[in-house]
Amino acid sequence: MTESVDLLVHGGTVLTVDDASTVLADGAVAVRDGEIVAVGPADELRARHTAADTLDASGGLILPGLINTHTHLAMTLLRGTADDVTLQDFLGRVVPAEARLLDPGTVASAVRVAIAESVRAGVTSALDMYWFHEAAEEAARAAGWRLHTGPLFMDVPEPPDGRPYKERIEWARRDLAARPAGTRPVLFAHSTYLLSPEQLVECFALAREFGALIHLHAAENAAEVAGVEVAHGRRPVELLESLGLLGPDVVLAHAVDLTGGEIAAIARAGASVAHCPVSNLKLGCGIAPVPRLLSAGVTVGLGTDGAVSSNTLDVLGAVRQAALVHKADGDPTAVGAEQAVRMATIEGARALGLGDELGSLEVGKRADLAVLDLNRPHLTPRHDPYAMLAYAAQASDVRDTVVDGRVLMRGRTLTTLDEGAVLADLEALA
Repeated sequence: MTESVDLLVHGGTVLTVDDASTVLADGAVAVRDGEIVAVGPADELRARHTAADTLDASGGLILPGLINTHTHLAMTLLRGTADDVTLQDFLGRVVPAEARLLDPGTVASAVRVAIAESVRAGVTSALDMYWFHEAAEEAARAAGWRLHTGPLFMDVPEPPDGRPYKERIEWARRDLAARPAGTRPVLFAHSTYLLSPEQLVECFALAREFGALIHLHAAENAAEVAGVEVAHGRRPVELLESLGLLGPDVVLAHAVDLTGGEIAAIARAGASVAHCPVSNLKLGCGIAPVPRLLSAGVTVGLGTDGAVSSNTLDVLGAVRQAALVHKADGDPTAVGAEQAVRMATIEGARALGLGDELGSLEVGKRADLAVLDLNRPHLTPRHDPYAMLAYAAQASDVRDTVVDGRVLMRGRTLTTLDEGAVLADLEALA
């Protein structure tokens, strides 16, 4: 007797990224109703299961889907329009352009390109802070891709959606109340420099009323920190702590310019950090103190930021940068290969409060995974899968991508998006 499953991914090396760092040569993953029901030797799982669909991962590496813990997906529309500038000059260019260009249609078109790019790179989900999140959700739903998003709060003179701050609370309340049961809502409070302390308190209270994850930018560079300190008498993280806002439901994007006291405060509160090394370097923001955050017990995930500041949505590129940049102070062990891979998988899931559902290949978790083609010169020979992923693998090595048990890319061909049409649509808008 065999057990029926919807999908069997078999024949490759399985990098589970579980707590024991289990690696299975010639392994397999069985999936039913979007859930992983078995992980083990390929011969055993093939004998025990009859699969409606299969992915032959022979010569490949089966790994958990990568998680982008900080991005602005629809910024693909503006890719290449704000290069080689400081963060403040970047904002001065991008925010007015968003006010002119964004509407639900442009956001949907830009998000479809972002999803195509992400699926090609083995990225199966993202925490996406942007305008017109409803349009982004619709595009992601149609493509079968996992998107974590929700209402955005920024107190700017000309918001692209035309909804001033004073109208946003009730709009957001309706949005959060309408979230499907079993999904964690998300609220985005942009930053301590585009929201007042009173507005931050109001946003956080609303989020906590619905048990929502709260995501905001904090301490991205020294100029931001100085501006907040002048305006409010405290640095961004100090301000959040003084208002009683830090907590395990908070994900701080960037966290580059931190004091030892702020690192301790983040750790005490159980807040997480989304580390965006490529964007931080490109904007000249500096290098986040990730080794110190990790030593303090802070959960750190990886993000790409938007495609304007990082130019790509390549989480594997962020893995490599995270594994390399922290060695610059002379310690080659500062962030090791396995730690960097975990930041892009299980630690990213934990940062989002989804560690029991995503981030590793274990029975009972959702079936988000990718298969890398290992038959490549730059991946041969293979001694350590974590080192290979961190220091050698590229987004173009991804062969198959699965989200919630659904194959979104098979043999490097997207199955739920018409890639040519999606690209042409964004080109026409640009």
